[in-house]
Amino acid sequence: MRIQPTTPPSPPPVATAPTRGAGTSSTRLEQDGRRARRARPARVARFWANLATYAFLVAGALLMLGPFVFSVVTSLKTPHQFNTTWPLTPPDPVTTENYTALFGEQYDFFVPIAVTVQVVLVLVAGQLLSSILAAYAFAQLRFPGRDALFWVYLSTLMIPAVVTIIPLYSMMTALGWKNTFAGLVVPFMFGSPYAIFLLRENFRSTPADVLDAAKIDGAGVLRRLWQVMVPMNKPILATLLLITVVSQWNNFMWPLIIAPAEEWNVITVATAALQTQYAGNWTLVMAATTIALAPLVILFLAFQKQITSSLGVTGVR
Repeated sequence: MRIQPTTPPSPPPVATAPTRGAGTSSTRLEQDGRRARRARPARVARFWANLATYAFLVAGALLMLGPFVFSVVTSLKTPHQFNTTWPLTPPDPVTTENYTALFGEQYDFFVPIAVTVQVVLVLVAGQLLSSILAAYAFAQLRFPGRDALFWVYLSTLMIPAVVTIIPLYSMMTALGWKNTFAGLVVPFMFGSPYAIFLLRENFRSTPADVLDAAKIDGAGVLRRLWQVMVPMNKPILATLLLITVVSQWNNFMWPLIIAPAEEWNVITVATAALQTQYAGNWTLVMAATTIALAPLVILFLAFQKQITSSLGVTGVR
């Protein structure tokens, strides 16, 4: 008998798993698609929020720039064109006769500008010097009644400026300072409560280690003030300088009362005097207003970096 050789049974087929890379990529694509669908509404909402923010900022900028644009546009028009066209219509033709008239013999606007510059220079120098000294004393020096004196002085901010006009006028006229340069500057030549408060808070935030190191090196009180404190607080001093210049440049009531004579008119009083009972002279007034605004705009552009820095002054530089 022939015995047939037996063959071993073949193993059952093994199910092959899908390729790892293909499955992972397809799953990732599905996840990315779901994530993109979820993120699309967020992007749309963010877009509309940014659009609304920029629209609000542009509207605010136009609202702020509107008076300046109106002033410049009106100053370049003739009186006839201003009276017969819409106020914001561009000047056609552009004329400089308003500026020529201001600096002519009739108005001689050089005098108000010169008086204003002198007044502002004296007041800025006096206020900054006295405010720095007073703020340093209130912030770093120790003497009896220091805090009580500071808060009493600061409380004068609550007194309206118009309340002091009559007493100041009586004092200046008693001294014979009406229609004089001294009458214009002396009442406001020393530190204001706001300036002293602003500087005191910044001087108090100066690290004590720096001042102690200067004291160990032999620096006295004034040397620590001018060589350590002032250089470390330049941004806030620049901001205070700009605030003082703007407030004094735009001062109107006190110069009008104490110095009504033409030779002592500041630029604000001279601008108001361009209007008469029967004629507004708006083109001349707008030309004078543009001249008065130009130095302040230039000053702001020159000190804008220091002003921005003063908003976030921290630590030791």
